[in-house]
Amino acid sequence: MDSQTQNTSLQRLQNVEKRIVKVLELAGGVMDELANPAGPRKEFVNNHCREFMQLIKDIQVTLRDEIKSACEYRPFEKCDYSSRIANEICLKKLEYFASQLDGMKETIDQFHDAA
Repeated sequence: MDSQTQNTSLQRLQNVEKRIVKVLELAGGVMDELANPAGPRKEFVNNHCREFMQLIKDIQVTLRDEIKSACEYRPFEKCDYSSRIANEICLKKLEYFASQLDGMKETIDQFHDAA
């Protein structure tokens, strides 16, 4: 992944973290309301529960998308493919050059043996 994709992914996960904090605040608010000695206010509890459920749904969707994105196989997208190929070509050239040197050494050795 390139840095822009990582930053975008990181930002989305940071937003999920903020939503989780909000979900916990909503749950705490509902618990406080239920513990109210005068009794819970129905509209307050309904609004908080509705927002709670919407945030949970948003969190699930975002996390599912992030997991799917992290698991996708992209063999040639934004990778070091060209660098790796260039490195392999250089290695093959060096191997060829080394074999040529070995051949020259054998020829020199044969010349010295014959002389």
